Amino acid sequence: MSQPDNLRYPIGRFRPPASLSSEIRTAQIETLRQLPQWLRGAVSGLSDAQLDTPYRDGGWTVRQTVHHIADSHANSFIRFKLALTEDWPTIKAYNEAAWAELADGRTLPVELSLQWIGGLHGRWTALLESMTEEDFQKGYVHPAMGRQTLAAALALYEWHSRHHTAHITALRTRMGW
Repeated sequence: MSQPDNLRYPIGRFRPPASLSSEIRTAQIETLRQLPQWLRGAVSGLSDAQLDTPYRDGGWTVRQTVHHIADSHANSFIRFKLALTEDWPTIKAYNEAAWAELADGRTLPVELSLQWIGGLHGRWTALLESMTEEDFQKGYVHPAMGRQTLAAALALYEWHSRHHTAHITALRTRMGW
């Protein structure tokens, strides 16, 4: 029996916005700016046992989720820089599930990734705010998803930020933490 979608997708599945206007983009950038604070709040006070609890059956632990966000957003930041400095580069995909199973993702303190995410998002939002409309129309070729504009990638990572934070906060609510 499959789990309800609300455990896998607590804020719903990603749907690209109907418009990629500058007003929407400003709100998306603000989400990326706030993520480090939201994520730190989401894991605040959790014990190691709680950090090692999966957010759903068959899902990653809270610890793996935090480290995944660091991995994923670092990859995205690099992809943005590649797209801004090269003409539609083909980027390298990675196996996020396999990365989450590596020792660092399963065992290291979440503080390491929280600090990394804080610095990374400081740089990423500064880069995003410096970009022109023309820059947001640049992009990269993803081996599995094809051509992706930076405007579309920003929308995806804004959702990704809220999606994984909600995994943690929904688990805390369900468990009464």
